[in-house]
Amino acid sequence: MVADASNEHGDVSAVGRALSKARWRIVPLLAICYLVAYMDRANISFAAETMNRDLGFSPSVYGLGAGLFFLSYALCEIPSNWLLLRFGARRWLARIMLTWGLLAGAMLLVHTPWSFYAMRLLLGVAEAGFFPGVIFYLSTWFPKEQRARAISWFYIAFPLSNLVMGAAAGALLRLNGRFGLRGWQWLFLVEAAPAVVLSFVLWAMLPDGPGSAAWLSSEEQAAVIAACGDEGSKEKLWDGLRNVRVWMLALMFLCSMAAYYGLVFSLPQVLRQVTGWDAGRVGYLIAAMGVVGAAAMLIVAIFSDRSKKRVVWTLPGYALMAALVLFAGMRLHGWGAALGLLGVLVVYYAIQGPLQALMSEVMDGPARAVAIATINMFAIFGGFVGPYWMGWMRERAGGYGPGIAALGGVYVLALAFLWSYSVASRRRMAA
Repeated sequence: MVADASNEHGDVSAVGRALSKARWRIVPLLAICYLVAYMDRANISFAAETMNRDLGFSPSVYGLGAGLFFLSYALCEIPSNWLLLRFGARRWLARIMLTWGLLAGAMLLVHTPWSFYAMRLLLGVAEAGFFPGVIFYLSTWFPKEQRARAISWFYIAFPLSNLVMGAAAGALLRLNGRFGLRGWQWLFLVEAAPAVVLSFVLWAMLPDGPGSAAWLSSEEQAAVIAACGDEGSKEKLWDGLRNVRVWMLALMFLCSMAAYYGLVFSLPQVLRQVTGWDAGRVGYLIAAMGVVGAAAMLIVAIFSDRSKKRVVWTLPGYALMAALVLFAGMRLHGWGAALGLLGVLVVYYAIQGPLQALMSEVMDGPARAVAIATINMFAIFGGFVGPYWMGWMRERAGGYGPGIAALGGVYVLALAFLWSYSVASRRRMAA
């Protein structure tokens, strides 16, 4: 996390001092918040086996419920980022954390398919806007030449959440029967509590932006604002909806997230099937891949920032993921398939720095907030489609293999849209 002091905007030393402070005061706090957020949206993958058995949920009921979170989340993305601009990052992000923490804990009350659907929809509404809001917020602090690294230090919470979730799931599920609660109910209750606590921490500690950070001097505030290049931007708030490159990225993220969530929400169950391991050992295995993926994410982000070639560092990743899921899905047994699926996780984590930087660089000024929300809205729609697809295919095919193999084609589509974005960007620069 060493500052790159070279910057053509404003006072170099002032920018360096300010960004060094921001790296330690802002990024770790937001990373912890996102780790908790991802755990609260994805912990049903660990609760699935016992919850489905206790409540009599079929694979399609589970798949639909898992996906409904993403539907309501996606529909609220753009309004949420608009409200963040209106109320400020501190108030809005703290509000998001408080409401999602309360609703994530209330998942323990689920007892019928309809209550499951309703709670997942409400959880999506509550959490909507946190991730795109943070990406926009970080883009107001870090200039483009340092943004992939800054975003990666925040987004490292994504793979590390599997470490925490995998390690905690086995212990919490073993609390089955304590105080009359099932193990999966303990999982929802305990993992929701940090979000509520962190909402008050955000309210107390997060500045709305560089201009309101009391721990920056006026010189440092002005230098950061100038370095991020939004002063004098001619792009208006809603221009993000009219840009073809925004839509290319949106479709790319839709395919990418559909394939990722289609796999990850079934992964603990699939790994148990192909390895013969119990839930606790599978949890540790997924956790280990989270650590490897986090390291790969930081390394790729460094090279992406140095070369400033985001697409070069992402296209090969999509090709590799397509090959790995096709291989695993067509031969879904034994450690070869397990390592192929775990390899998809590592590659997916590795390319997130340049991918998220692309999202933050497609527009300038307030239009960037709408562009980021639009792209993430489509990404989250992918999160609805993927789990539902896997549940539907499992019921009809009698297993996970065909559904997983088909995800290879989805990754190829993501690659095609990313290439189209690259072509459109080159034409814009040549015009």
